[in-house]
Amino acid sequence: MTQKKTDLGFEAKLEALEALVNQMEEGGLPLEKLLQAYEQGIKISQDLTRDLDAAQGKLMILKDGSLKPAEDEDGA
Repeated sequence: MTQKKTDLGFEAKLEALEALVNQMEEGGLPLEKLLQAYEQGIKISQDLTRDLDAAQGKLMILKDGSLKPAEDEDGA
């Protein structure tokens, strides 16, 4: 089951987090379920942060070690 979570793409993880937030905001969850949802949301958030950090690292490599705005590629 853990393998399935790690196979999710960034967008799928973001959608899962949004669904959890919506579920929590509805207010119908008992405290125990609310805490479980919160814990799961934190884990998904950490995964998303790792994904973004990895993407930023790849961009830095592609941009010779320095991040540049995407507009620079157009020559504008």
